[in-house]
Amino acid sequence: MTSDPTASTLVSRAPFEGATLLLVDDESGVLNALRRLFRGQGYTVLLASSGAEGLQVLAQQPVDLVLSDMRMPEMDGAQFLAEVRQRHPQAVRLLLTGYADIGSTIAAINQGEIHRYIAKPWNDPDLLLTVQEALRRRQLELENQQLLAQVQAQNQALAELNQGLEQRVKARTAEIEQINDMLEKAYEELNENFMVAVTVFSGLLEMREGAVAGHARRVAALVKRMGPHLGLDERALQEVYLGALLHDIGSIGFPDRMLGKPLSLLVPEDQIRYRRHPKDGEAALMPLARLHGVGRIVRQHHERMDGKGFPDGLEGEDIVLGARIVAAVSDYDDLVHGAMSAQAHSRQQALQTIRGGVGTHYDPRVVEALEAVLAEPDPQEREDECIEAIQLRPGMVLARDLLSAKGALLLAAGYVFEERVIRQIREFVSSEGVRLTLHVRRVPGDAAPRLTPPRSAAATPATATTATASPELRHA
Repeated sequence: MTSDPTASTLVSRAPFEGATLLLVDDESGVLNALRRLFRGQGYTVLLASSGAEGLQVLAQQPVDLVLSDMRMPEMDGAQFLAEVRQRHPQAVRLLLTGYADIGSTIAAINQGEIHRYIAKPWNDPDLLLTVQEALRRRQLELENQQLLAQVQAQNQALAELNQGLEQRVKARTAEIEQINDMLEKAYEELNENFMVAVTVFSGLLEMREGAVAGHARRVAALVKRMGPHLGLDERALQEVYLGALLHDIGSIGFPDRMLGKPLSLLVPEDQIRYRRHPKDGEAALMPLARLHGVGRIVRQHHERMDGKGFPDGLEGEDIVLGARIVAAVSDYDDLVHGAMSAQAHSRQQALQTIRGGVGTHYDPRVVEALEAVLAEPDPQEREDECIEAIQLRPGMVLARDLLSAKGALLLAAGYVFEERVIRQIREFVSSEGVRLTLHVRRVPGDAAPRLTPPRSAAATPATATTATASPELRHA
């Protein structure tokens, strides 16, 4: 060994104070020399005189660095360091050898995976630097392990956080979807109730119409069928449908003498009043924001394509499409039911009259759509089932409006029958001694026998839906 009294000044103080060193050599003089060298460096120094004793020390307390001699009895340095590697891999391993046998050193390197080997005699400053370097490497490895553990812990925490967030997002999304479903259902119910309210109100208006009761509902039914032919989306079709139901709302204040008379038969004063009813109708709907578009249809349904209509003298496409549709269909229905002239027209005659007004009174596209719909079988007649009141079951759906003989709406199409109403209808039929037939759509699985409508009812299209033998109730 080469001892240097200035070694402690040549080598800076160990930066790893508190590190534990295990020095293993069978020669006590070598151990004492090494202990003196590392004294004052801030290390905890442990000594062992054999490999077996060194393993016992390692089993009792942690060690940061092991410096072992190569040449020892029973267990040489290569064997000892190989055991250290197996049992305490965290300890840095150094070999101190005076052998000239390179093979033993290679075995120590391969089997013990030593950090470095140091030849005897050693140089004190070099040995101190070697130990410092080995401990620095060990410190870096520990820091890397700590950082790796920290990163892994953070990744795990992040993964758990992400999982928690994902679950919260899923839960929130499910909650939002549930709320949306509830809102959509509430909106559908509100919209359905709104449509029923408008239909009921329309029916109340028609209670004074007498022979032509049901005009607005007939117009609305035709308009609904024309929508696809005119490319109307659901929202636009609903607006035109409501416009058809309410297009004569401005006539609510007409005196009885004006009801059911063609315009040509009214006295001048009443004609002025009649020409004002589209404006009055729009004004009546103005407080309802949802019906502003419907109000425009009501105001313009008496305008003409040539600009000679009323109340504003609009022409062509300045008239909203909904009003052009209602104008043609309303006039067609009035012709068929004798509300435009002293005598009712057949369907073919009424359609021919409407064709004659194309370009002056009516929009050509609208008339084409009307012709197409009139040429089709009525889908209601295909899907409806005519039954007697005794055959009603809860859950059945009313396919056509149920009206009183005076045109008052009693139950709107689409009503789902419940036990209470069925009982009231049956009590009425029983007490009045009448036969009441209704058009319904059945609940799936309900297989009650179909009722064949009376021949007299089927013969005349205008009365095909009238309740048989009942002066009080009829279908629209």
